[in-house]
Amino acid sequence: MIKVALIDDHVLLRDALAAMIDSTSQFTIAFTADNGEKMINKIKAGNLPDLIILDLNMPVKDGYDSAKWLRDNYPSIRILVLTMYDSELSLIRLLQIGVRGFVKKDIHPQELKQAMQHVMETGYYYSSYTTNKIAGFFSKERGQHHFDNMMLNEIEIKFLQLASTDLTYKAIADIMQMNPRTVDNYRDHLFTKLNVKSRVGLAIYAVKNGIVAF
Repeated sequence: MIKVALIDDHVLLRDALAAMIDSTSQFTIAFTADNGEKMINKIKAGNLPDLIILDLNMPVKDGYDSAKWLRDNYPSIRILVLTMYDSELSLIRLLQIGVRGFVKKDIHPQELKQAMQHVMETGYYYSSYTTNKIAGFFSKERGQHHFDNMMLNEIEIKFLQLASTDLTYKAIADIMQMNPRTVDNYRDHLFTKLNVKSRVGLAIYAVKNGIVAF
């Protein structure tokens, strides 16, 4: 039996998926958790799964940071990301941190089972839709300018996450340990880079690309 850990902060979905997985002859649930920090604690306690199904947007420690931790500490554990977000930016960020399998939350249960099997057997799973999206991102017709605009560094992502809250820019500067002028420069740079005109535009972009969730 392949041991599966299910990490998702939506209790109803998590419980339903756990019941479905436990009903199969190939997979069994090792543990469930509602955020990445609890996942880490369970793994450190010796509860090692073969496969982790990971949500992206969770409190305390999200899917991106959880996947990075798994890559650095337990690279043999396979990861399948289950997400509502399939924007180009989300997919490329996942590839950058070593995730090789991801599916949308609205897929049919049978496809989820197939994705789990593929990830365990080959180390990856991309639906044809996802593959086309990734190929489109790198297509020559879109050019270097599109690529540069889509790729955000960690500081830009952190700023977008904070800018999507009700924190003042001064509070954001304190959290990021920057002076307010530097934060203003980041804001203005992202206005231009992402082609938005307001803080609301930044927040909408962050939500659409799976950087934050409300």
